[in-house]
Amino acid sequence: MDFKRRQGPGPGVPPKRARGGLWDEDEPSQFEENLALLEEIEAENRLQEAEEELQLPPQGPAGGQFSTADIDPRWKRPALCALDPNTEPLIFQQLEIDHYVGSAVPLPGGPPTSCNSVPILRAFGVTDEGFSVCCHIHGFAPYFYTPAPPGFGAEHLSDLQRELSTAISRDQRGGKELSGPAVLAIELCSRESMFGYHGHGPSPFLRITLALPRLVAPARRLLEQGIRVPGLGTPSFAPYEANVDFEIRFMVDADIVGCNWLELPAGKYVWRTEKKATQCQLEVDVLWSDVISHPPEGQWQRIAPLRVLSFDIECAGRKGIFPEPERDPVIQICSLGLRWGEPEPFLRLALTLRPCAPILGAKVQSYEREEDLLQAWPNFILAMDPDVITGYNIQNFDLPYLISRAQTLKVDRFPFLGRVTGLRSNIRDSSFQSRQVGRRDSKVVSMVGRVQMDMLQVLLREHKLRSYTLNAVSFHFLGEQKEDVQHSIITDLQNGNEQTRRRLAVYCLRDAFLPLRLLERLMVLVNNVEMARVTGVPLGYLLSRGQQVKVVSQLLRQAMRQGLLMPVVKTEGGEDYTGATVIEPLKGYYDVPIATLDFSSLYPSIMMAHNLCYTTLLRPGAAQKLGLKPDEFIKTPTGDEFVKSSVRKGLLPQILENLLSARKRAKAELAQETDPLRRQVLDGRQLALKVSANSVYGFTGAEVGKLPCLEISQSVTGFGRQMIEKTKQLVESKYTLENGYNANAKVVYGDTDSVMCRFGVSSVAEAMSLGREAANWVSSHFPSPIRLEFEKVYFPYLLISKKRYAGLLFSSQPDTHDRMDCKGLEAVRRDNCPLVANLVTSSLRRILVDRDPDGAVAHAKDVISDLLCNRIDISQLVITKELTRAAADYAGKQAHVELAERMRKRDPGSAPSLGDRVPYVIIGAAKGVAAYMKSEDPLFVLEHSLPIDTQYYLGQQLAKPLLRIFEPILGEGRAESVLLRGDHTRCKTVLTSKVGGLLAFTKRRNCCIGCRSVINHQGAVCEFCQPRESELYQKEVSHLNALEERFSRLWTQCQRCQGSLHEDVICTSRDCPIFYMRKKVRKDLEDQERLLQRFGPPGPEAW
Repeated sequence: MDFKRRQGPGPGVPPKRARGGLWDEDEPSQFEENLALLEEIEAENRLQEAEEELQLPPQGPAGGQFSTADIDPRWKRPALCALDPNTEPLIFQQLEIDHYVGSAVPLPGGPPTSCNSVPILRAFGVTDEGFSVCCHIHGFAPYFYTPAPPGFGAEHLSDLQRELSTAISRDQRGGKELSGPAVLAIELCSRESMFGYHGHGPSPFLRITLALPRLVAPARRLLEQGIRVPGLGTPSFAPYEANVDFEIRFMVDADIVGCNWLELPAGKYVWRTEKKATQCQLEVDVLWSDVISHPPEGQWQRIAPLRVLSFDIECAGRKGIFPEPERDPVIQICSLGLRWGEPEPFLRLALTLRPCAPILGAKVQSYEREEDLLQAWPNFILAMDPDVITGYNIQNFDLPYLISRAQTLKVDRFPFLGRVTGLRSNIRDSSFQSRQVGRRDSKVVSMVGRVQMDMLQVLLREHKLRSYTLNAVSFHFLGEQKEDVQHSIITDLQNGNEQTRRRLAVYCLRDAFLPLRLLERLMVLVNNVEMARVTGVPLGYLLSRGQQVKVVSQLLRQAMRQGLLMPVVKTEGGEDYTGATVIEPLKGYYDVPIATLDFSSLYPSIMMAHNLCYTTLLRPGAAQKLGLKPDEFIKTPTGDEFVKSSVRKGLLPQILENLLSARKRAKAELAQETDPLRRQVLDGRQLALKVSANSVYGFTGAEVGKLPCLEISQSVTGFGRQMIEKTKQLVESKYTLENGYNANAKVVYGDTDSVMCRFGVSSVAEAMSLGREAANWVSSHFPSPIRLEFEKVYFPYLLISKKRYAGLLFSSQPDTHDRMDCKGLEAVRRDNCPLVANLVTSSLRRILVDRDPDGAVAHAKDVISDLLCNRIDISQLVITKELTRAAADYAGKQAHVELAERMRKRDPGSAPSLGDRVPYVIIGAAKGVAAYMKSEDPLFVLEHSLPIDTQYYLGQQLAKPLLRIFEPILGEGRAESVLLRGDHTRCKTVLTSKVGGLLAFTKRRNCCIGCRSVINHQGAVCEFCQPRESELYQKEVSHLNALEERFSRLWTQCQRCQGSLHEDVICTSRDCPIFYMRKKVRKDLEDQERLLQRFGPPGPEAW
């Protein structure tokens, strides 16, 4: 669905073509042949299964039909075998946990079932055999704590319960679900606040249990305002753990973590065979106290055979208008299904509007009415019953469009896409904001029981890329490209014949296949499953919530074991603190090995070594009041005080120790494991453990968070600064000539958790040896578990400034470098045009790999000359920036924002919208015109031959990056004169624009092709050049042939990319440099053919 990525207008038909046409019947493409191969492999291994009649429960008025004959038996889950709840346990891996309010059911050993409004938890999952499960978990009620006021005793419990329950009922007068008392119980217990070291142990707390989760917020508010307690007045109560989600509360108490395996013992659960509430094969009820949770270790680390569905849709848009669900039809829905653990999709389905020619390796189902097409897809979803649904931009486009379109056509049975019978899938707006990504608005489609993994949202959150189109990310991660089709061409293909609709279906299938490949290649599912297990939160939380809920879950689990409670802290964003230390770099080009020493897990190890935690924090003056001895607490570099582990071991250090030791075990198992699937799980687990450990520090420093603590976060960075400075002093004091070493060591740079050392040796092997020795020696000066490790050697090394350096990286073999490593340079940044990254990379390669700085200077001068002479392809000059908000919300004028507004006026259908990355180039204009007024769409520039402002690219894009690289080599003053001035900058070529400016008032006149003099006739040459006309004609024909050959090569390359050498190229991928080259050559071909026409037809003498 490429108009979702807002590509530009189509490339058009080439001026000359050898064979094939847009509407010709075509041979199978490479992608189709791959699909056919999958079908053959399946056919060889297929077990003969009897086709069973599909039972679809009624969910509304009848719509289109997806009949039994259309369902391949292999698409459905395995037939459910007999299960005896009295003798057989039920074991399944849960994927999603939520709750609803319903009626209690009779259960073995359960409470009375008279109440009609009780909270019921619902766990969806899959068994080892592939059966889908919905487990209704009963008997768990929401609760929170508050400190008992002075003088409060057991005799006050009933009075407080009555007063609070009455106050809540009065506050919730409109609530229909509340049929009994709001407060179920209030109990006295002994607990301790985790915030601060108090020295007096547990104190009296009240545990308040409520009837429904939604009553926690009003109960908390009313208690904070004050509740009358006979004999005690109207005290105010401070809430503890009143901001914990109901699902997290249950999972913590039941010791359940995300995506782990649950066991329901025989005789403890009831199997619903009638009055089922979901579409799951197994639907059971159980008491929460009877659920057995298996920790994800050993055999319980496995992942069930989950069903993953990837899909894509195509819509027929109108020319110049982005598709609207109220008017534009859905014409195709393509789906691919994968059973996790199998190498290839087992299901390939194309649903099309109007007849479509067969596709090798895929089932094609065509419909004459759009209503039937729309009804067929949810029926297919019910038949396949996926656990995970993926795709590209399905969250903001495909799913909302399908639901809105079905609503427009009154296909009432469509929006039941989840697993709960009769529960509609609704669309709601969502917004996410953080310092890293700014604000992102999106849509959320509810689909209870199924996990949505939109690959676009995953990539936006986890990877920084220049472009996020499906084509760009597929090339980046998979090394594959696909054709991008502009939406007006999609309509033409739909209105063609069966063959054109077949081509569109193959294109749509590929758009559904690539997200599935990305999901596997990036291990998105495995990594998220392991992160859910490590942090203890449901899988869906990882995809829709921020970072804090993961730390809160771990904190609550550790606190519960020690009788500690988490307070509710009101935060408004406060003071900041000094960050990590950066040792001033000694800039230069080092043609000697530079050893890099790195602190392993620096911030977690500081917190463990110094026992930094909420529970160990001493308030100002508390050490004296509590009578602590000087050796029982520490004062951090920032002046904050914490008790030592001998007095009390902190919660956070315990959590970090568990995480890091678990990671060590996972890495050891990974080194021994040979099974590829198990290796994936272990690798995902060790990565999740690493990320979780590092996020604990960030949780304490979040200005607006669940439990911010500036004293911890600033103390951590304070110790970090101290350690970096101490490491520098230790290295430079030990490795000296006086101590028998070859040279005086020098720390040339240090940043956050690493230092770069020059030991004065000439070989990489010597630098590695000294680096390991220094790491061990420095580590001995720090408390455990702080450890400095040798990480790598750079040779040679180019140190430009703080956080900007490059070098050849050696990590294991002293004779062979691993790669060229760049940090903070334009070679790895995405806010410049590709020319900058390419030139910086090629220059660094000549400096570092070839050891040829003079050759790098010559190469940079050649590229600058090509730029000024207009010999650089426009694809190298395209700058892309994200449109994050409306034009009025920007403080100043921005080039990409102004261009988006101009494009919207020219063609609303292809104009960028919020969240899109806008490609643009800077064109020539009158002197003094601001740069934001000179931004233009690259295609518009090509079509109208607008001149590029090469001076802008030289001065604003290339100059600073090049000077940063070459100043350490050439010197600050000389670098600018050598690179930016000289003979290579004196020759310039400027294109003549065909639109705008004074051209509207000028008249074009013909010039002689030979001498360029003005002529008054329509011929090609003047009378003086007439004798040379044949020679000039041959010259221009040769130029035409060269252009045709170049265009043919580009055209063939695009055909190979799209998978067929017999179809027209309709790709409009702006992320591909070939696209711009093809457009440019096509424009040059048209101009050259017009020029040749001026010679007229060949005369009789030519024959």
